[in-house]
Amino acid sequence: MATPAFPDGWAPGGPLDVAKLTVEYADRPLGLDEPRPRLAWIATAPGFGATQSAYQVLVATSPDLLTPEQADVWDSGKVTGDAIQLEYDGPQLAPRTRYHWAVRLWDGLERESKWSRPSWFETALLDDGWQDARWIGASTEAAPLLRRAFDLPGPIAKARLYVSGLAYADLHLNGRRVGDAVLDPGFTDYDKTVLYVTHDVTDLLQPGDNVLGAELGRGFFGLTTPNVWRWHQTPWTADPRLIARLVVDHEDGTTTELHSDATWQATSGPTVSDSLFAGETYDARLAQPGWDSPGFDASTWSPALELDPPKGRLRAQQHEPIRVVEEVAPVEITTPRAGLQVVDFGRTTAGWVQLRTEAPAGRTISLQYGETLGADGQVVAESDHVEGRFQQDEYVAAGNGVETWAPRFSYKGFRYVQVTGADHAELTLQVVHSDVRPAARFSSDVQLYEWLEDAMRQTVLNNLHGIPTDTPMFEKNGWTGDAQVGAPTMLSLLDLSRFFTKWLGDLRDSQAADGQLPVIVPTGDWGFTELSPATEWSTVYPFLLREMHRWYGDTRLLREHWDAVVRYVEWELGRVEDGLSVSVLGDWLPPGYPDGPAPEDRRLTATAYLHRAVTAVIEIGELIGETGPLDRLRKATVELADGLNRAFLDREAGIYRSAQDPDYRQTSNAVPLAFGLVPDELVEQVVANLVSDLEARDFHLNTGCLGVGVLLPVLAQYGHADVAAKVAQQRTYPSWGYWYDEGADTMWERWEADSRSRNHYFQGTVVQWLLENVTGLRNAGNGWERLVVRPDARADTAQASVRTDTVRGRVSATWRQVGRVLHVEVQVPVGSTAEVHVPSEQPTDVTAVPAPYAGEPVWTDGYAIYTVPSGHWSFTSRTA
Repeated sequence: MATPAFPDGWAPGGPLDVAKLTVEYADRPLGLDEPRPRLAWIATAPGFGATQSAYQVLVATSPDLLTPEQADVWDSGKVTGDAIQLEYDGPQLAPRTRYHWAVRLWDGLERESKWSRPSWFETALLDDGWQDARWIGASTEAAPLLRRAFDLPGPIAKARLYVSGLAYADLHLNGRRVGDAVLDPGFTDYDKTVLYVTHDVTDLLQPGDNVLGAELGRGFFGLTTPNVWRWHQTPWTADPRLIARLVVDHEDGTTTELHSDATWQATSGPTVSDSLFAGETYDARLAQPGWDSPGFDASTWSPALELDPPKGRLRAQQHEPIRVVEEVAPVEITTPRAGLQVVDFGRTTAGWVQLRTEAPAGRTISLQYGETLGADGQVVAESDHVEGRFQQDEYVAAGNGVETWAPRFSYKGFRYVQVTGADHAELTLQVVHSDVRPAARFSSDVQLYEWLEDAMRQTVLNNLHGIPTDTPMFEKNGWTGDAQVGAPTMLSLLDLSRFFTKWLGDLRDSQAADGQLPVIVPTGDWGFTELSPATEWSTVYPFLLREMHRWYGDTRLLREHWDAVVRYVEWELGRVEDGLSVSVLGDWLPPGYPDGPAPEDRRLTATAYLHRAVTAVIEIGELIGETGPLDRLRKATVELADGLNRAFLDREAGIYRSAQDPDYRQTSNAVPLAFGLVPDELVEQVVANLVSDLEARDFHLNTGCLGVGVLLPVLAQYGHADVAAKVAQQRTYPSWGYWYDEGADTMWERWEADSRSRNHYFQGTVVQWLLENVTGLRNAGNGWERLVVRPDARADTAQASVRTDTVRGRVSATWRQVGRVLHVEVQVPVGSTAEVHVPSEQPTDVTAVPAPYAGEPVWTDGYAIYTVPSGHWSFTSRTA
């Protein structure tokens, strides 16, 4: 899209300002292991048409030195260009060091901005390593307690704790908890990568006596609960362990260090068992008050055991930690039978409950978590995939008056908690997920649309726990197919720049030597043969990489993954048969098939998804200048398209179908349309047949997770937005409105009312259509450098709006319809260009404000199309 020419003498916008500074997508990150971190900023300006023509970045050891004359680390000099981030290119960064930085900008008229407010980043260990630190643990089945008493000789200037506890470490210093993260550090393939966390503990230490303590949880590192995915038998499975390095800088310039080793002490803790699937048992009678504080008598404790290190490389954790993000009171408490209470929190969520109770010593209080109730009013909590106890916490009272407890090493998916064994119990829901930042907000006059967006947002958040999971209750697995279909919607709603960067690393870690990827990531070893090959699942790898560039303009990520992603698609292409990709999963869980895949030939969707994946790799190669495999990949896309159409396209009827189809399959036709695989001369006929089938079904879908996200956008794209709206607003089975009327507050796994999981986002990708077609706002690429506003799905809707915070700044699109008059407002950030499509019968029916700067529109297909740069633009159509 070309930026329009502005009137002679007009000064576009005002001087630039810098609104936000980030490093590696984070605000003032503590503990970076990246030797060349990327420093990024957002430019703002009043008025219209502002551009950035140059920038200058300074890095120094203190804020006072951030001037071109004094910057003692790095001065980029004035760099010509409109980049929004710069890779640090100064002298080698020192470990454990805080660096301060600032940026100034020049606009298109060479006007210089003020220097930004200083920001900072701090390096982690880098090449300094772990010195004498050892992995330590204890010989106990319970969650072990570790402690180390130590003396600090004088006042403290700065202190950092670098620590990894596998799977989880709950850390304490002098009786106070370290940080506010939970279930930390993040889950990885521990044979490839182990994450460590940096904590600023300056304010927790004191001259003289101190104690550092840790309680360790099992997570997926030491899981013992038998399950079908064999998490209890992974190559890394072992008892919990910890490595730590504490570095204390004193005011007199000296340094004190403390390392994990055999001088630490260990014992069994009151958490006598913990399992991500089974839950936790905590015996408060075994608690040792003060164990993490000076003065405690630990003479009965044993020396800590030095244990073998995990095989994975220790790396600093860069993605957002998991936190308790909200606390919620119950909305209803019932008593289905004597001695049993059911607590309803009024929302389907992920996390745990905090228990407050008063009970005699030895009394066991059971907390059973579940998403649904049975006919008897009791919680339903069963799993065919996990043996024995499931989602159940137990608290054994100490008998010391009012006692308060919350689990720390297992989260649950639930709405209801069933309490037994308590004469009195107060429960508070603690919502727990990765603490990612919201990116977008949507509104509409259609209540169901607003419910859809909110339900999808909550479902996605409930499934973010260091990895994108499929359900927080039943599996907690990183199913690649779920992220494949969900990624565009997830990226629309939330800032997942750091989260998905981490998970892409997990994908690369999980790759087999021949290039194959499993269906769950991370994996111990399950998913390479059990449900493989599953093309529509594992092709998330190239697709998500391409999406990360579209949303964040991230080219370094593409370079880092280039060799691995090429190896993956070449593995996929190596098993193509007769031009088709073979898959065992297909369009999972369409209506009427609640136990598995759709009935149609799964090679259809597999081939389409492989075509899209190979196309994504070609585009990635073009973006980063890697040309080696592109010719053969381009040839492969032609062969895949030909193979798909030869095998499944009935050219005479204009229908995609397979031999085992029981009826017309919407996914089989919507996916080729969405991925551009339908021959041009047959597009109109294929679309017409899709519309006819929807009309014949009274505007009900028959798509599973693969088709649900593309069905409505395809209808809108080809002029049938009214049909899409009728499907979206349907209230009878199968539909989202059916879920709504059944009392849903999140997205379900299956269309049927007895859906197993009530916390499953892969059927909720209709929200992408709301954001891109109903509001009309679409990200056209390179980190929102180009965007399109085309509200082409306005049927049965009078108002819709969305705003989203991007790497270039705030973007928004709002429209409202009054009679035949349509008002459209668009906010375009500095550095972006928008193509705004305003519905009208002719160009003269549209008024733009400010008219002199909007330029003359091009009118085509019932839209007046304006190309505008940064600014707040208003358009009114009198014949929409």
